[in-house]
Amino acid sequence: MRTLSPARLANTLTAHDRKRLKEHGHEADFLEGTRLFEEGSVADRFWIVRSGTVTLDMRVPGRKPALIERLGPGELVGWSWLLRPYTWHNSAEAETPVRAYEFNAVTVRTAMDADPAFGSLIGNWVTSVLAYRLQGTRLRLLDEYALHGGVDTV
Repeated sequence: MRTLSPARLANTLTAHDRKRLKEHGHEADFLEGTRLFEEGSVADRFWIVRSGTVTLDMRVPGRKPALIERLGPGELVGWSWLLRPYTWHNSAEAETPVRAYEFNAVTVRTAMDADPAFGSLIGNWVTSVLAYRLQGTRLRLLDEYALHGGVDTV
């Protein structure tokens, strides 16, 4: 049984809450190969994919960036905007042409501070996305260790 991803906005927020969040965003389009952000840079915005695919990756010294995850329609791209020091913990690239809603982080954080109920809702949503992605990463690591004989069986 597959769990619905909390990264998909419709799985977590009501239509009313989605509309309220979207009031703080605007549409953005990215060509295939466009880097949305780079690991270590300032996390001053985030996106919700409308169409296309965004890949998350991270730097690996001496190698090409390692693919972390692929994100599609309705999914959140970027969470570092919510947590100090507001720097990206990974990088993102448009794997295909992407249409997205783009949000200014300061604007959304200000709206969250002005309305604690809204702030809690968005904070809980982003936290659930983090937990979901952490679990997925843990499972991929277990698979990787198993494939390469990194797991001892005694």
